[in-house]
Amino acid sequence: MSDLTRLSAADLAARLASREVSSVEATKAHLDRITAVDGDVHAFLHVSDHALDVAADIDRRRAAGEALGPVAGVPLAIKDVLVTTDMPSTSGSRILEGYMSPYDATVVARSRAAGLVPLGKTNMDEFAMGSSTEHSAYGPTRNPWDLDRIPGGSGGGSAAAVAAFEAPLALGSDTGGSIRQPAHVTGTVGVKPTYGGVSRYGAIALASSLDQVGPVTRTVLDAGLLHDVIAGHDRHDSTSLKEAWPSFADAAREGARGDVLKGLRVGVIRELVDGEFQPGVASSFHTALEMMQAHGAEIVDVSAPHFEYGVAAYYLILPAEASSNLAKFDSVRFGMRVTPHASATVEEVMAATREAGFGDEVKRRIILGTYALSAGYYDAYYGSAQKVRTLIQQDFDAAFAAVDVIATPSAPTTAFRLGEKLDDPMKMYLNDVTTIPANLAGVPGISIPSGLADEDGLPVGIQFLAPAREDVRLYRVGAALEAALIDSWGGALLDRAPELGANGGAL
Repeated sequence: MSDLTRLSAADLAARLASREVSSVEATKAHLDRITAVDGDVHAFLHVSDHALDVAADIDRRRAAGEALGPVAGVPLAIKDVLVTTDMPSTSGSRILEGYMSPYDATVVARSRAAGLVPLGKTNMDEFAMGSSTEHSAYGPTRNPWDLDRIPGGSGGGSAAAVAAFEAPLALGSDTGGSIRQPAHVTGTVGVKPTYGGVSRYGAIALASSLDQVGPVTRTVLDAGLLHDVIAGHDRHDSTSLKEAWPSFADAAREGARGDVLKGLRVGVIRELVDGEFQPGVASSFHTALEMMQAHGAEIVDVSAPHFEYGVAAYYLILPAEASSNLAKFDSVRFGMRVTPHASATVEEVMAATREAGFGDEVKRRIILGTYALSAGYYDAYYGSAQKVRTLIQQDFDAAFAAVDVIATPSAPTTAFRLGEKLDDPMKMYLNDVTTIPANLAGVPGISIPSGLADEDGLPVGIQFLAPAREDVRLYRVGAALEAALIDSWGGALLDRAPELGANGGAL
């Protein structure tokens, strides 16, 4: 494997800027890596035919003396929930197989304008419904740490691509943990920005009040660099915040070199007890807290009594919004069309198309959401869930009055085996127990690697949450702990991952 694929995005960008390395060389190295290992990892659904041409154009512009952005020439993977004009956009579903969008998602357009080089579209649970990337219509993605295990979901493809050194940067989306939970199980960094801080325009909607686009990377600084590219107001998104954002990359640099942890008040939720987590996850979490304490942080017990109802509320709000958002896939406006017989009515064509085009998990959630919104049940289910959402927001307000950030394990377990939870949706849903509250409240969250679980040697992540609009706080804290952990480990966590051989098999 070329050393170029092992570089962080920040290091690669510096070499590109100094013209020590060309974008064509960097892009080719990552395309070669994809060829070598993705047959087994299956992080990508589509690899771009134009990546080398884009890279060559960046090199030409740099040679001509054009002022380029800080990440110009760095390769990028894109979750298939984000529409692109030059590659299919399927959202992991058969119903959109082969769909070509007439426009780019705003985050994709901004990435292109910044000079990032799209490598391809990454695999995902169909319409972002899942926690394991096993619900993709195009087959599961595998965890590069252990090819028999899941890479998380719904954005397992983006996380696996970054963890397998197929891409230094990736875009994901997070509706209830779909960036942070895959980061947890793959030893990568994942950020869910403040709701409205990054445009959702061109992100195929699952639950519009919960969805948020964010970065997937190998370091906190790299996440900040990508976040700087995609953040900011977008007139195409009615929920987009209008204020200017400070540099997230600068916040990460400050955290890595400064005394950020000294005096920091870190909240630990008393209702999240160790018994709910795999022992290795709980142990890694407490070790990270002890390290923060050793660097001057104060660990504060806080209460969030309504968090325990978050999963139940989420699985009423999300399906309700999904049943509305997915109604447009009706055989008329978008996607595939199945005609059951020559004289079929529109209703029969619509039913046949949805039967063939939607997977079981999507059907399950559409049915649940439609029921929750139906006459006679709206107030009892959807209305009550929204009340719980308000209580969770109030829990956050009370906690952040006492602490600067909240810390939790990013997920209850390490990566489970493929197929292990497919027949038990509730066990699958509970993977997002610590990540869902942030989406319900709209606050930002970050997951960074905190170590390896003793019992299976697989990655574990720690999650930090901050008040809305305080994303920079997460970058300072995350980078400070990351630097301390890497120093104690003697290198990056991913350096301990089993190498993938030329045929993609773990060695």
